[in-house]
Amino acid sequence: MSRRGPKHFAKLAFVLADTDEPAETDMSRFRDRILTAGPGDELLALWRRKLTGWDFEQSPTWSATAPRTPERRTEVYDKLAFGPDLRKALDAAVPVHKEPGPVTISREFQSWYTREQAANRSFYWTSYERLLRRKGWSDAAVSGLDEAAHAVVERLADPTRDDSYGARGLVVGYVQSGKTANFTGVTAKAIDAGYRLVIVLGGTLNLLRGQTQRRLDMELIGQENILGAADPNDPDALVGIDYQDDEDWPAKFVSFGARPSVLGAFDIERLTSRDRDYMTLDRGISALEFEKPDRTRPLYDPANLHTARARVMVVKKNKSVLEKLVKDLKKIGPILGEIPTLIIDDESDQASVNTTDPKKWEDGKVTRTAINGQISKLLKLLPRAQYVGYTATPFANVFIDPGDEEDLFPRDFLISLPRPTGYMGVQDFHDLDPVDDSEGEAEKKHVRGIYDSTGDRLQEALDAFVLTGALKLYREGHGVPSDPFRHHTMLVHESVRMAEHAALALRINTMWHNAAYTGPEGHTRLASLFDKDFQTHADSSLPTPATYADLKPYVSEARRLINQGGSPVMVINGESERDYAQPDLDFDRTPNVWKILVGGTKLSRGFTVEGLTITYYRRTTQQADTLMQMGRWFGFRRGYRDLVRLYIGREEALGRGRTAKTVDLYEAFEAICRDEELFRAELARYAPLVDGRPQVTPAQIPPLVAQHLPWVKPSARNKMFNTELVEVRSPGVWEEPTAYPEEPDALRHNTECWVPILGALSPAPVSLRVDGSPQYDARVGTVSHQDLLTVLCDLRWSTPEQFSPHLEFLLDAGREPGTIDDWFVIAPMQAGRSEARILGHGPFSLARRKRRRGSLFGAIRDPKHVAAAMRLAGAPNLTGNATVEQNVRPRRGALVLYPVVESEPRIVSDGSVDPRDLVMAFAFVAPPSTAQGERPLVRFRAIDSTRAEAAIIDRDDKRS
Repeated sequence: MSRRGPKHFAKLAFVLADTDEPAETDMSRFRDRILTAGPGDELLALWRRKLTGWDFEQSPTWSATAPRTPERRTEVYDKLAFGPDLRKALDAAVPVHKEPGPVTISREFQSWYTREQAANRSFYWTSYERLLRRKGWSDAAVSGLDEAAHAVVERLADPTRDDSYGARGLVVGYVQSGKTANFTGVTAKAIDAGYRLVIVLGGTLNLLRGQTQRRLDMELIGQENILGAADPNDPDALVGIDYQDDEDWPAKFVSFGARPSVLGAFDIERLTSRDRDYMTLDRGISALEFEKPDRTRPLYDPANLHTARARVMVVKKNKSVLEKLVKDLKKIGPILGEIPTLIIDDESDQASVNTTDPKKWEDGKVTRTAINGQISKLLKLLPRAQYVGYTATPFANVFIDPGDEEDLFPRDFLISLPRPTGYMGVQDFHDLDPVDDSEGEAEKKHVRGIYDSTGDRLQEALDAFVLTGALKLYREGHGVPSDPFRHHTMLVHESVRMAEHAALALRINTMWHNAAYTGPEGHTRLASLFDKDFQTHADSSLPTPATYADLKPYVSEARRLINQGGSPVMVINGESERDYAQPDLDFDRTPNVWKILVGGTKLSRGFTVEGLTITYYRRTTQQADTLMQMGRWFGFRRGYRDLVRLYIGREEALGRGRTAKTVDLYEAFEAICRDEELFRAELARYAPLVDGRPQVTPAQIPPLVAQHLPWVKPSARNKMFNTELVEVRSPGVWEEPTAYPEEPDALRHNTECWVPILGALSPAPVSLRVDGSPQYDARVGTVSHQDLLTVLCDLRWSTPEQFSPHLEFLLDAGREPGTIDDWFVIAPMQAGRSEARILGHGPFSLARRKRRRGSLFGAIRDPKHVAAAMRLAGAPNLTGNATVEQNVRPRRGALVLYPVVESEPRIVSDGSVDPRDLVMAFAFVAPPSTAQGERPLVRFRAIDSTRAEAAIIDRDDKRS
């Protein structure tokens, strides 16, 4: 059943049973067991695992239904031949997990890695899966990782194929969201399938490389492969072997019970260790020579491949290290062409991308940066090498020229991982659907400015660090498991300059020793902060003291832990690797790191700050990917996510002198979060196949990259894409343009364009409501599709290319008879908002919004208006009140008008708002009738037809 999907269970149970009782009796007992099962019941755990796996499986041969849906679960029950009572019992015990899975943009590929094949060779994957379950991973989390890793491996080349092919791919996760777990799973599945050389590019610092090595050793390679032939009970034999000083060794390291080769599998040989990067091999090149039982056949032949040991190395992205590896590989000779190789590039947008200026290249020759050049040499030496990059900030990678065959453009696939359950990310710090730009719930809970009316809030941030440490100790003492509280850290990130780090550390040390945390003054401050902040926003499901008096006994212990070693501060910076070798910062080897970390670059890329609870952040940058990687406050915060606080710069200076800009770092993070979320949403829209073929290939991704803030570029360089977006079809999707003009004359022109629509609206408001959403009043009316097109075609935009692909879709829909008839127009009236007439019509509610630096707005919509518009445009899964339902038509769209003012508007004589102060914003939902069958949702046009497959023609063009 596991390999080929669910089968008739009663028949199978009867065949396997030792009794002659009818199957119905067994099924009744089975149902009763499920109904009465407790949390630790092994049978229920087994079925939870099986049902979740079937729910999650992408495109299985046994099913045509979509994964993670009730339809898939029903099909599973049908194949199992379960009755209604048993279905109900299992649904109650194992609900369908409906959260989205990975999104894949891919070229067509040759299918070879089937579920059956994966099950037949799964030694290392099975042990990794067992370890994840022991660590407390849920069935949904394990199944999700299984599907995502399978999606990567099936798009690599078959390691046993005769002709060599090197796939190039990119996996996009979230900052500090568990990307390492994914590539560990990919590595496990890949070596099970036959890949025999794995090279992991593990960051640019020894500390990051060592973290990755330890993780792979602990969760994949395992005790027996680390020990080799050494006797684990002989102390002399263990001298010089890794992890003898590691408190997690051997208990938390995966164990197979014996050498894998003894168990019928194959061993893994490590060519690097926790403390040693790749070096010219002590044993000579023999360590990289692969044994072949049948020397008449190539290594990739199954007769040789599946008995050969795998070699795994984790190397730093360092020119000299990679040069040693390339030099050693060259010594092997022709067999290089026979080795199925997997190259995993962690943080693939850092150092790996070629950033040299094309205008400085010699004719016919590409000049490469040091790391990019060495990776290119690796790929040349290993024609069967598959390259998979991992990053949370993909823009630098998707902007690589796909025409450069030796570079790292993800030509074969791009996979966007879902936001993991329990992950604390952008939605927890930014309210992406604000109403009138007011402070939302996420901001109220977690975000604080650098300054308040009394000045700098650094002292408050230090107080919050002590207070949250005490709250963690309180929770640990009241039954919350202590593991999440092992480390407790605060990050202070103001500059990349080391001299400024030293001065800042001195300032913090002085503030700390003057804070009087053991005296009345300190306790008074802490009590005030507890009452006004932490108690107000505490998670009711976790133990929290009712008063500060109950917390006070834990404060002195928190202070003691933070002050261990005589100073609460640790400076993290340096010009060489030696500067970064700080044992006190090794979260793996140090029992408790309770410290305030002051630093710059090292704390902003790849490095996981364990236990991070308080962040004081004010460093600016003009690159979105750099800024996003500085978001160390993103991650998993089990047991203390309600205690997390971000003190972030608002209205800081960017640049010096007359050209300096005033920027809002919180706003900048929000803008790049919007860029990233929109990018992921676009990938999800275009991922479904049309007629069995991809709608969008990786080479067409760059034009889908958005930019909400003009001064925050997606990556380090501006690009001009060889493909431009011509049409975006969006049936049933809420679309919301934001590029409205700023010039008074253009605003007046746009307002005048809308007069025919305003005149068609009802004099009196009506009430609109959809189940699950709040009711609101609105002036409404109906206009023909042609009348709306007349308006839309005449509008002016600050960035016309933002709306033109959508306008092309609406124009095209108007050319097709029977596609769309008319539009239901909604102008919401909202209590408490200022009202005014517009060119003699109205009155209308005026929404207050602001632009996100430059001409672009953030979110225009009010979230409560979305459901009614979706239902009026034909969404079948919603139900509205009588007014809504009687206006639903098969070929009718919905349009929501938002008259927006950015400051106090001028009012003219008849009570109308001055049209020069008004932005006539809108959103629309086209009806499903505009889908036009299997027609692709997106259409591109090549700018240079001679390079139709290239995405970039001029990397120095200043278009953004």
